[in-house]
Amino acid sequence: MLSKQKVVTLGFQHVLAMYAGAVIVPLIVGGALKLSPAQMAYLIAADLFTCGLATILQVMGTKYFGSRLPVILGCTFTAVGPIIAIASTSNLATAYGAIIISGLFVVLAAPLYGKMLKFFPTIVTGSVVTIIGLSLIPVAMNNAAGGQGSPDFGQGHNLLLAIGTLVVILLVNRFATGFLRSISVLVGLVAGTVAGYAMGIVNFSSVGQASWISVAQPFYFGIPQISITAIITMIIVNIVSMVESTGVYFAVGKATDQKVESKQIVNGLRSEGLAIMLGGIFNAFPYTAFSQNVGLITLTRVKTRDVIFAAGGIMIILGLLPKLAALTTVIPNAVLGGAMIVMFGSVAASGISILSEVDLRKESNLLIAATSIAVGLGSATLPQMFDQLPDFAKMLLQNGIVSGSLTAILLNLFLSNRREAAHEQESH
Repeated sequence: MLSKQKVVTLGFQHVLAMYAGAVIVPLIVGGALKLSPAQMAYLIAADLFTCGLATILQVMGTKYFGSRLPVILGCTFTAVGPIIAIASTSNLATAYGAIIISGLFVVLAAPLYGKMLKFFPTIVTGSVVTIIGLSLIPVAMNNAAGGQGSPDFGQGHNLLLAIGTLVVILLVNRFATGFLRSISVLVGLVAGTVAGYAMGIVNFSSVGQASWISVAQPFYFGIPQISITAIITMIIVNIVSMVESTGVYFAVGKATDQKVESKQIVNGLRSEGLAIMLGGIFNAFPYTAFSQNVGLITLTRVKTRDVIFAAGGIMIILGLLPKLAALTTVIPNAVLGGAMIVMFGSVAASGISILSEVDLRKESNLLIAATSIAVGLGSATLPQMFDQLPDFAKMLLQNGIVSGSLTAILLNLFLSNRREAAHEQESH
């Protein structure tokens, strides 16, 4: 049984693991829409507050809501482009109206989606979990080099910080025991940030500028407005997120040694729909299951939901105290990248472990795994290849997890039908 202090520390480690992914969305959207510093600060605070609420709702679980899996919810990157496009052509109130209604769609559609889970046999789930891990590795490497677009991208000090952080995590895992071993990622992040400070690349100016208190207000950017086009766009975004989250649920099941039931996925998706509606009400973002934290569960071997409860509580506090939230942003990108390498690699290894349960000597299984992983990884590493396609197709295909998942599902249907036909011919 973990003490309260250990649970909070492990929860904080989860928050740091997902923090960059959570904060980058409001930063990109706010920057693209030229929001004022005060509006940007509100967007980040509201996002963290809603992340915390959504995560607690997901983990707690009731009869109809929440998967009761140790899953953290964060804002989906898939929504960034559509939100910017809707707000640019109309306003943010229209974007938030669409988000609220699309969240209601997810709540209502979750049971129907649950009936489709028969299309996720072991060969498909193993391929999808592998794709999730592999498609995130380019993100880790970009961060390790200093962050895409940064002026010092690829410079020696960034690579040194990333390697140093990774080495600290590996050493703690190799030589430490018990609780210290379970917070190896946190130790690595702290050590890397201290080293970055000594190198003069840790900047505390954002902490000084941040306000002490911020309270999330319903409809901060105005009363929601309705646009059918905007609603359809956000529904498509959330269908993409539902497929992505399903893969994450299966990955968490593997990491926690439990079979994920259809009812858990339906309740989890209903919970995500409710979280999306909360995001619209508090003028934050649509939410989805975060794959960043699956690797952390695999690495630390700490599977209790109490830790994720603590992470949700910490995010709510960070959302209410922007100055404290800003303190977590001083971690250099390279340090985050070093930690991400081992975390995302752990997700990919979990997927390979699931695939090891399948007979890959069978040509059909080999084709499903090989093709779907290649398509998913290709989409993730070269998304610009789909730039000339219509927005709907682009939204689906530029997400490696979704394109790879759809490939695995369709190939499994096609090849299983062919196997059944061959079996029938033999029986006649």
